[in-house]
Amino acid sequence: MIKLIITGACGRMGSAVLKLAASDPAFVITHLIEIGTHPLSGSAIDVPGVPGASFSLEDSLSRVVDDCDVIIDFTHPDATLLHLRLASESGKAIVIGTTGISPDVLAEMKAMPGAKAVISPNMSIGVNVLFTLVDRAARLIGRDYDTEIIEMHHKWKKDAPSGTAVKLRDIVTAAGADREWTEVTGRHGMIGERGSDEIGVLAVRAGDIVGEHTVLFAGIGERLEITHRAYSRENFVHGALAAAKWIVHQGNGVNGMGDVLGL
Repeated sequence: MIKLIITGACGRMGSAVLKLAASDPAFVITHLIEIGTHPLSGSAIDVPGVPGASFSLEDSLSRVVDDCDVIIDFTHPDATLLHLRLASESGKAIVIGTTGISPDVLAEMKAMPGAKAVISPNMSIGVNVLFTLVDRAARLIGRDYDTEIIEMHHKWKKDAPSGTAVKLRDIVTAAGADREWTEVTGRHGMIGERGSDEIGVLAVRAGDIVGEHTVLFAGIGERLEITHRAYSRENFVHGALAAAKWIVHQGNGVNGMGDVLGL
């Protein structure tokens, strides 16, 4: 079995990872990590619907990192960088689904010596197929179509635009690398006509929306929309667990979900 540590275990994604990993016979959970200031720090966590699944909540990955094969990390960019460094120094694999990571920090992560990781702003299998479809569409559609990216998430999400929307933007702009793109994240007032090389990246925050991403290619007389809607966090967890099963059998290197899925 694969020995697993879950960081950010009390967060929305960490809790979902715990629930599904505890019932997956491929994994044995060795430790749960959460920030020491969390109200549940030091207490035992029971997994609903999984008889006998109870784990102590700990506040330091550094003390237990050797007791795993892989770490699944949905935390904060600063914590994630530290966790990746600990995993790399200890020769452990890590799956990172944290969002809001800046380009500079992501570049540092990808260059980290000894890293054995899967890093993706979205672990959903469907979203990673979306990335492939949008790349193909952007290369085929041409300059005469305007591109807008609209993402929707729950009101508690801290970063905007989402990491997935940023990835979609990067896919579109890379497909049109000969253009001088201008990113627009909001419009208000008398702004004039839309520029031909604008790319809109617009964020909606409302209610308990799990996640929705639409890439819109609009021409004269028609438009093409490619949309992914997430109705449950379980789809992200299934992808993260698949990535954990995959990465433990790989050599050192930083991979994306496209590598895991063979896209």
